[in-house]
Amino acid sequence: MVLRSRVTRDVMPEGAAPGASVQMPEGTVGPVVALLRRLVLALGALTAAALIVYLQRDGYTDNNSDDGIGLIDAFYYATVSLSTTGYGDIVPVTESARLWTILAITPLRLLFLIVLVGTTVELLTERSRQAFRIRRWRSRVRNHVVVVGYGTKGQAAVTTLRGDGHDVDHIVVVDTDRGRLDAASALGLVTVRGDATQSSVLRTAGLPHATALVVATNRDDTAVMVTLTAREMAPKIMITAAVREAENVHLLRQSGADSVVVSAETAGRLLGMATTTPAVVSVVEDLISPEAGMSIGERQVTEAEIGGSPRHLRDIVLGVVRDGVVHAMDAPEVDALERGDRLLCVRRAGPDDDD
Repeated sequence: MVLRSRVTRDVMPEGAAPGASVQMPEGTVGPVVALLRRLVLALGALTAAALIVYLQRDGYTDNNSDDGIGLIDAFYYATVSLSTTGYGDIVPVTESARLWTILAITPLRLLFLIVLVGTTVELLTERSRQAFRIRRWRSRVRNHVVVVGYGTKGQAAVTTLRGDGHDVDHIVVVDTDRGRLDAASALGLVTVRGDATQSSVLRTAGLPHATALVVATNRDDTAVMVTLTAREMAPKIMITAAVREAENVHLLRQSGADSVVVSAETAGRLLGMATTTPAVVSVVEDLISPEAGMSIGERQVTEAEIGGSPRHLRDIVLGVVRDGVVHAMDAPEVDALERGDRLLCVRRAGPDDDD
């Protein structure tokens, strides 16, 4: 397969790093709902002020009319008073009305102004607020996982990471598609829009401070380019990459990937198994799904297990990791467990898993 690099350049907003733009996750309340809430609060303050004036109408005088203060007049006075316009045609004349102005109308005026000014300031300072959040995030983000590509594979990877206990603020998604990034941001994930084959984009995602990189792009050549760029930038980071064709596995390995998953062949094997042994496929799906049922986990060998055989443990051991090499459970090299070994075993999925 001939690899061809395809680089797309996006127009980035002012103040963003070259080749990338960061989007911090917003709250669950949308801007329209937030604006409606403030509008209701402002109308509530206006209505409360108008009712106070109307109930105390005998203490007010209208310099332009001798008919007294009606409900419309009360709303008119509340409007000009809370908005600090103050034409002076309707004024409190009794001590009781003036006391109510001090104790009730004035606090309502302050509330009305806070809502009005607060909404205006927030709209004007949204970019500054986002820039501040991005700077603070960059200074604090450490030991996170960067996921490149938020298609089907990337979404499944993020779901698995969250099921394994990773917090959303320790997962960063990189993609060029705004719709996918919006979907990731809706889950509370920090997103970076840009081409991950560029070092500036990976640097914006905090790759030098990350512990792992998941390459879940739709093209094998892009996966190779991302892996090469990431390995050069972070020599010690754990890189896991997905490829569609098995013939490209060695290219990912040579590029620096620690683990390579062949998505097409893996799906094909499951499809083949499902035709004769569908129950086996269900068990495999259960094992690789961290949300419920059983899952495959990795844990350190305990002091009490040192010297023993992995076949005699209470856990269902599938393999032993020693010096970075995975050995089968019945391999003679790991017949006696040593300090520093890690066990690959089957355990019950869920928040109560023991490491």
